[in-house]
Order: sequence, then C-alpha cells, then structure tokens
Amino acid sequence: MADDIILVDKQDNQIGTGEKMEVHRKGILHRAFSVFVWNKEGQLMMQQRAKTKYHTPGLWSNTCCSHPKPGETVQQAANRRLQEEMGFTCDLNEEISIIYHSQFENDLIEHEYDHVLFGHYDGTPIINPEEVHSWKWMSVNELHREVRLHPEQYTVWFRIIIDRLRNENVI
Repeated sequence: MADDIILVDKQDNQIGTGEKMEVHRKGILHRAFSVFVWNKEGQLMMQQRAKTKYHTPGLWSNTCCSHPKPGETVQQAANRRLQEEMGFTCDLNEEISIIYHSQFENDLIEHEYDHVLFGHYDGTPIINPEEVHSWKWMSVNELHREVRLHPEQYTVWFRIIIDRLRNENVI
C-alpha cells in the first residue's frame, strides 16, 4: 500500500489505485502534483533531482512533485513532499491542472493528471539528498530563456507547465 498511487479518469475522478512502478510501466493515468514556490522577488525555487531517481535523474525541475497516496488529498501530499524534499512547508494554492503523457528512456511512462500548486517562501531550504541534488532561485525571464536554450536539462512536465503558464499569462 505504501507505494500505491491513485488512478484517475480524465476528469480526475478516482477509479482505483495501483502500485507506482507498475502504473509507470503501463502508462496508466494517475493523480500527481507539481509545487512551484516563489520568493518575494518573483523567483522560482528550482530543484535538481537526485541522481539516484528512478527517472529523469539530475534534471532541473519545479520545487517538488510527487503523487498523493490513497486517502490523501493533493494539498496534504504536496505539503508532505515539500517537507520531505525541501525541508519546509508553506501555504499552497492550486493554479492550474494539466494532463500529459511522456515516455522516458528507461521505458517508464508518465501519464499524469497533474495539479500545479503555487506557494511563497523566502527562506533557504534544507534539501533531502536522497531526493534533491541541488537547488537555486530563477527569475521568470531566466526560466524561459534556459528552458528554450537547454530543454534537455529540464523535466518534461516542467517544460510543459512553464509553457502553459506563459501562454496563459500566469507568469
């Protein structure tokens, strides 16, 4: 049960649960979240994923992301993972949601109904080295430039979300 995640339909209605790695091998649509934490200067706290992650190791991404456990809300899960990965929590509000599908080089497939949450924090994270290799603050202009010039250095969901946020004039 500890590695089970929530399976959903295209309207984010729960339709079951599944073992995380099996769900990723089969590419089954499941619930996920991506946390974007901004500071008072309007910079995004980025994390470089640990080099031991089961997919996209060492790539840069948003502040944290994961999957709610069965019986856990997106908000509860986002705060849990923010604490576990970055060593702090903050108020989080859902900004948008997206569905995306992407296959990785290791044959795992992300097919996620991803809730994108925004928060604000001006402190220094205490990163968990099992989850996070490094971190940095980036301005919106710097994010757009770097993702355009070096997309291979960023996770696919981060690139999709950043494009959508820019296209909808959220950032």
